[in-house]
Amino acid sequence: MKKLDIIYEDKEILVVNKPAKILTVSDGTSASTLYSMARSYEKKKHKSNKIFIVHRLDKDTSGVVLFAKNEKIKKLLQDNWNDYANREYIAILEGNLKENSGVIKNYLLEDRTHKVYISQNKKGAYAETHYEVINRAKNTTTVRVLIKTGKKNQIRVAFASLNHPIIGDKKYGSKTNPIKRLGLHAYKLDVKVNNITHEFVAKLPKEFASFQGREI
Repeated sequence: MKKLDIIYEDKEILVVNKPAKILTVSDGTSASTLYSMARSYEKKKHKSNKIFIVHRLDKDTSGVVLFAKNEKIKKLLQDNWNDYANREYIAILEGNLKENSGVIKNYLLEDRTHKVYISQNKKGAYAETHYEVINRAKNTTTVRVLIKTGKKNQIRVAFASLNHPIIGDKKYGSKTNPIKRLGLHAYKLDVKVNNITHEFVAKLPKEFASFQGREI
């Protein structure tokens, strides 16, 4: 089992940099998850220590994940997540995105195969995705992404709807995979805990370096 990449820790929260290709929490088929790693870390300090899931990242997405160390903080954050948390991602898209910035608004549904798709009649969960281009290359566009809602596969579906899927995202139409993983990283989380706003940053994976462009 890999060692946790800890960004921040205090008596109430644990913040880690999740690697790609590991589940945040088990889907019933995998025993090794980010949650199991965090739980083992806490149990090694004291057998009565607990850890709680607050939010998740997709298996193939890397970046900032916050855990709560007690149920009070877990409930407080989960009940107010969209109000308390601002989430910034870095995404590498296929092709040359025409606009330099924009807002993608969708209503999302999920089919029986767990693939998320856009509703044509405004049924489903509302998703709002803001983006800004930070680098352009011959066959890719790198964007900074801010989400106002945290829906399953939201960012991946949003850019696929513009015909610029995230590289490595075969599920949503990507045909290229130059970095051998999904080109999506949860770069920064600003979150309010007990009326104090924290900023947590997960450094960009090394495979993102050639796509970074101007300083993030």
